Amino acid sequence: MVASGASWEPTALGLLGTRNGVVVLKRCVDVNDLLATATAGQADVAVLSLDAPGLDGGAMEHLRRHQVRAVAIVADPGSDAIRARAARIGIPNLVGEDELDRLPDVVAESGAIADEPMAASPGLPALRERVGLPVPVEGGRVIAVWGPQGAPGRTTVAVGIASELAHRGAAAMLVDADPWGGAVAQQLGILDEVSGLLAGARLSGSGELSHRFHTVQRVAASGLRVVTGLPRPDRWVEIRPGTLEHIVELGREVGNVVLDTGFSLEDDPSAEFGSRPGRNSMTLAALAEADEIVVVGNADPVGLSRLARGLVDLREVTGGVPVRVVVNRMRSSLGWAEKDVAAMIEGFARIRGLHFLPDDRPAADRALVAGQTLLEAGESALRRGIAGLTDVLAPELAIVAGAANRRTAGTARRR
Repeated sequence: MVASGASWEPTALGLLGTRNGVVVLKRCVDVNDLLATATAGQADVAVLSLDAPGLDGGAMEHLRRHQVRAVAIVADPGSDAIRARAARIGIPNLVGEDELDRLPDVVAESGAIADEPMAASPGLPALRERVGLPVPVEGGRVIAVWGPQGAPGRTTVAVGIASELAHRGAAAMLVDADPWGGAVAQQLGILDEVSGLLAGARLSGSGELSHRFHTVQRVAASGLRVVTGLPRPDRWVEIRPGTLEHIVELGREVGNVVLDTGFSLEDDPSAEFGSRPGRNSMTLAALAEADEIVVVGNADPVGLSRLARGLVDLREVTGGVPVRVVVNRMRSSLGWAEKDVAAMIEGFARIRGLHFLPDDRPAADRALVAGQTLLEAGESALRRGIAGLTDVLAPELAIVAGAANRRTAGTARRR
């Protein structure tokens, strides 16, 4: 039990102490004490104060991993705000302070199923349904941009796709989800002392992200909303499990979400033995949330070999999620035609589409130095290539893009 000095604790202890088959193992000082007790493997159920400091999605994931079910004591179990917070951090069982006589039965029932194998975290929609809240209707699509190590241009492609979607009038949000050191803020010239991702992690853990989601976003060109990434690579430990999924869920309700991910797909086995997530869990979560994955690789021999191995590894992680491959920095000096590169790649994976982007260094440099998107930096071969890729990813917006381009060309001729 973790009561954090709540007034209901003596009554709860008295009721549990008189129930046959229920043993109060420990009155924990705080949530950290609770997590240590759960790790010992002796507890089946945790009775919690929903307001206990440090009680968040990461703590609940630790309890689930050690087969401990949670029951929360709350002031008003009928409150939508309380139920939403409980659902967000993963607590389906709520007991009101004025109905503590129900607590022994709820604990006994939870303990009776504690020995059954527990599935992974059921996710917010399932939890909302279990506690009686409406499940939000799925909105926009989620596109994850991934690529192997070696800086193949993941961020450039992710920023390009997101800005094209926003330019075409679609609500779009770009999330820097690279745990190895994101660069979206720098690429877009966003000088912000507060990381949107870290702010989102704190708000998600406290159950306030849904109400304050606007505060973790910055607005860039054409109305593109941006959630900036980690200011330093070593701060990945502050992103608790479920944070990225929560951000994606809220972003999807408004429109399309583009995720700029890290390169590594390796799982961290040490995460099973502690409360800290694996370093690459954010990348894996981004790929798991995606409706479609865009894989970016370099056109040179080293980049293509990494791309080939990456596609094999990606298939083991994602299963049947549609994959599009983008070969970046394609140039004639390599001596290969597009069909030659296509033959190399298609032997390693079954892909939905193969796209080529030119090696347009001047356009990329112009945008990077100015802190702009390629769209803002002016017409270029690279911008046209990403626009064509966006046409395929969002065909319903291609007509809008064509009309916008015709208006732009007409304005230029009149000038």
